[in-house]
Amino acid sequence: MDLRIFTEPQQGATYDTLLTVAKATEDLGFDAFFRSDHYLRMGDVDGLPGPTDAWITLAGLARETKRIRLGTLMTAGTFRLPGVLAIQVAQVDQMSGGRVELGLGAGWFEEEHTAYGIPFPKEKFARLEEQLAIVTGLWATEVGKTFEFHGTYYDLTDSPALPKPAQARIPVLIGGHGATRTPRLAAQYADEFNIPFASIEDSERQFGRVRAAAEAEGRRADDLTYSNALVVCVGRDDQEVARRAAAIGREVDELKANGLAGSPAEVVDKIGRYAAIGSQRLYLQILDLSDLDHLELISSQVQSQLP
Repeated sequence: MDLRIFTEPQQGATYDTLLTVAKATEDLGFDAFFRSDHYLRMGDVDGLPGPTDAWITLAGLARETKRIRLGTLMTAGTFRLPGVLAIQVAQVDQMSGGRVELGLGAGWFEEEHTAYGIPFPKEKFARLEEQLAIVTGLWATEVGKTFEFHGTYYDLTDSPALPKPAQARIPVLIGGHGATRTPRLAAQYADEFNIPFASIEDSERQFGRVRAAAEAEGRRADDLTYSNALVVCVGRDDQEVARRAAAIGREVDELKANGLAGSPAEVVDKIGRYAAIGSQRLYLQILDLSDLDHLELISSQVQSQLP
């Protein structure tokens, strides 16, 4: 089971804070540092000092880290034209020496679009399908050849399809709860399928849909990696768990029901239950980015107990 650190900087974080967390992620032996792609805070927080851009952040981290994978859960398809996104991600992959992964979603948070003057189209999923075809098609085009795409929403003619990533293939993550279109899109384009904030039962059901869709697409179901994103709140005792829950404005019982919370032994047990239904990788949503002791505890007493 891979453990990856997943941050939500729109809730309030500077680049320097994210760099500190990314370096701790690397030093403590976690597999990757991922971040959300949002421009507006959610819930009852002030979001100060304001948003940071996902791919600018990852470009900086690419030069400041050496081992960990870097990526997004999920880049919003509404924020960037697919040709520009392909250039950005390929460049950051080069800057990192081939450690980038692209999570790409349709975009959903209308208020952040309104706040920053970003168009919020109605037909987001159909656009996402074209975006995936374009981004992966540009990267796959041989050097010296050109790429063309003529769709409903995007039109590319005589593109040199440059630059190329450092990796032969940048892993693409697709995720969500949709019962039909999401599994089909994952089967067609994804290297990894991620389901965010889902129960063990719902995860098992959705993994089954994706596996069936992959086989219908002519792929082996095991060609994809299956993963979960879950909030995490671990403490050495009940008081520490309660303190960490309060720091992020959550209740302990709710966190235990909907995430990975409690003592290290409790969390290891629940991770084992996710592993039993096919989850191979967990993105641990860390909401208090100032609490580096939390990361150390997870590394030393949770990650060390996993097979």
